[in-house]
Amino acid sequence: MSVNHEEVRKILNKTRAVITNSHVVYTSRKHGSAYINKDAVYPHTMETSRLCKMVASEFSGDNIDVVIAPAVGGVILSQWTAHHISSLTGYEVLGVYAEKEIVPIPDPENKERSCYVETGNFVIKRGYDKLISGKRVLVVEDIINTGGSVKKTILATCKYGGTVVGVGALCNRGGITAQDLSILKFVSLMEIKLDAWDENTCPLCKDGVPINVSVGKGREFLERKRLL
Repeated sequence: MSVNHEEVRKILNKTRAVITNSHVVYTSRKHGSAYINKDAVYPHTMETSRLCKMVASEFSGDNIDVVIAPAVGGVILSQWTAHHISSLTGYEVLGVYAEKEIVPIPDPENKERSCYVETGNFVIKRGYDKLISGKRVLVVEDIINTGGSVKKTILATCKYGGTVVGVGALCNRGGITAQDLSILKFVSLMEIKLDAWDENTCPLCKDGVPINVSVGKGREFLERKRLL
């Protein structure tokens, strides 16, 4: 089974994951009129399975030992992709995940209490670090914009002794290449280019189009504007 781009589009449309004619704020804080809502796909287990089987088929000949993904949504992809590679190869492939690093800092108002903040890095905990050490690892992700989360997952995997064989994604929205990720093999089920504007040049803001607060970072954007 190889990537069927038309089938991918049908799945995304069927699950209403493709949002158009809207005013969305992306994680990068840029604005756009369209959005790929991967969270709309995940509740549909059979459709998610079909997408992950396409990814798995592209890497079934690469002797993958472990599939890893950045949490949270990527956990689902990791499990399904590992399951399908296992089925295709006849040996068990493990599915694990990396998560954002959170560290304690002193609470300025109470010296006996700590606050917790994200460092911006990814770590591999829960004993998964031992499972990837010395193993051939596939990194999977849903939507790749800048590739930031994937790069951090790759760094964490290498830190704990894993060898990253490649990266598989549902959608490459940022035109990212294997070279950008410093890997040899990168497979995306869909390549899509979405317009993105800075806030101060956004034509939708200029025309007074309401911000979509149901997806992306629209709600956070409006809250930030309220506090300014």
